[in-house]
Amino acid sequence: MPEERPTMPPVRLRTDAELARDALAAPLLSRAVRLARWAEPGKPVASDGVLPEAELRAAIELLGLAGDEDGPEHTAQAWQLAVDTGLVEIRGDGHDEGDGDGGSDDHGDRADGAAAPGDAFSSVATSGEELRLISEGGPRDILDIWLDGFETVLADAAAPDLAEIADQLSEGGELDLDALDWNPEEEAEFLDGVLGNLYLLTALDEEAAAASVPLPALAASMIVPEDMDEPTDDVLQEVSEAMVRLDDQFRLLAPTGLIDYQPVDEALIEEVDGEGRVHEPEPAEELEDEDVSRYGMVRLTPLGVYAVRSRMVEAGIDAPAVGDLADQGADVLLAALPGHPEPAAQAEAEQWLARRTPEEAARELLAAARGDDEGAPLRRLTCQQTLSLAGAAAEPALREVLDDRHLGGLARVWLAEHGVAGVPEPSEEMVFWLTVDTLAAQLATEGDSAELRDLVRGLVDQSGSFFDSAWRVDHPATAEVLEAMGRLHPDKKAAKEARKAAFKARSRG
Repeated sequence: MPEERPTMPPVRLRTDAELARDALAAPLLSRAVRLARWAEPGKPVASDGVLPEAELRAAIELLGLAGDEDGPEHTAQAWQLAVDTGLVEIRGDGHDEGDGDGGSDDHGDRADGAAAPGDAFSSVATSGEELRLISEGGPRDILDIWLDGFETVLADAAAPDLAEIADQLSEGGELDLDALDWNPEEEAEFLDGVLGNLYLLTALDEEAAAASVPLPALAASMIVPEDMDEPTDDVLQEVSEAMVRLDDQFRLLAPTGLIDYQPVDEALIEEVDGEGRVHEPEPAEELEDEDVSRYGMVRLTPLGVYAVRSRMVEAGIDAPAVGDLADQGADVLLAALPGHPEPAAQAEAEQWLARRTPEEAARELLAAARGDDEGAPLRRLTCQQTLSLAGAAAEPALREVLDDRHLGGLARVWLAEHGVAGVPEPSEEMVFWLTVDTLAAQLATEGDSAELRDLVRGLVDQSGSFFDSAWRVDHPATAEVLEAMGRLHPDKKAAKEARKAAFKARSRG
């Protein structure tokens, strides 16, 4: 049998139109688009697309970065993105005639992104087809262009320091990855893992994800083993070095719009044996919020959630989005919702209901909730929770199942909650059956939780003869539920009665 794909919790995505607006507003793509329009009449470049110094200065002025000490670097990055994504096309004979040695290999050595002095420019940069899509295409076209650009920046972020490579080559040596202490696959996997952790946080707790994550906590989540109570000095050193690496990578990724990032305060970074490390922070409880933020703070933007999910889907990971189930049957919906975080579950249910009339939705949900199989109680509880979001127009479908053994109890609950008159009282048998069914569903979703303990105690306290009747309930989970009540009830006498009732239920079966 094929291996099951890894599954992530669902995330809520913004609409394509909203995400496209975010993409166009991101500094890097915004600058790249402006440069592509600037290049439309044609600009002389080296064969690899690098701008001559005069054109680079003009591009810096165009972007309003002349007064920024990092202006040349930001401009060069935006120009490279424009070339990489097809916003700018390079046309020409593909050969420079400068210094006679192929010249183009030296262009990347310039920190400011300009071509080396003496290079000739036999190629021309003009606007590409993708620039037309920016103006005339739909949101999905813009997002595809943004994703292409993000992928190139992500690859650059996982690459080694170009200054270290230049130092190796300038000393006449060959490129030695071992000396760089850089493994391309490991570095890419580490960065993917970090983004995956941020994504998981967003999916599991939308409110928490709205706040930024301290960089030390993020680095530690990747390095400190879960079973390690107190990190060793070596592990802490590894976390510190990872923070420096992530700080560099996040600074590069932030202009794409993937993340909101507050960098590490450079005063906290020190060089130890030629490697950057961050001074270890004080214990979190002793730090003020302002102090914690000095160590770097990061969160995925809505555009970042979209991008990381796209990469996961491409990698074969099951990364659902809220709304994926809107066109699925009620059986699929009821099976999936218990695994969703609460806000995502409600949003998914609301979108599913919006595709149907309340009466149609109720009939479909109720039909899917029937059954005596092990998963049926949780289906019915999920059905009841979903129906609570349906409007009063669902009433006819609920009335139709008042005499149904599986559904009559939950139908009465729904009708009572909606203030419907003329609903017949349930029989004692139906009340006990619904009680057992609800407890079985709670056990399936929460286990022996504190909430279930309180529910069990409340039920027994309300009815002193609860166990005298409960063991007779014709429900597949009766014995299991009574055994759980025996485990959970704090009163020894009541717990003993529950265990005796469970024994009777099994004997009756």
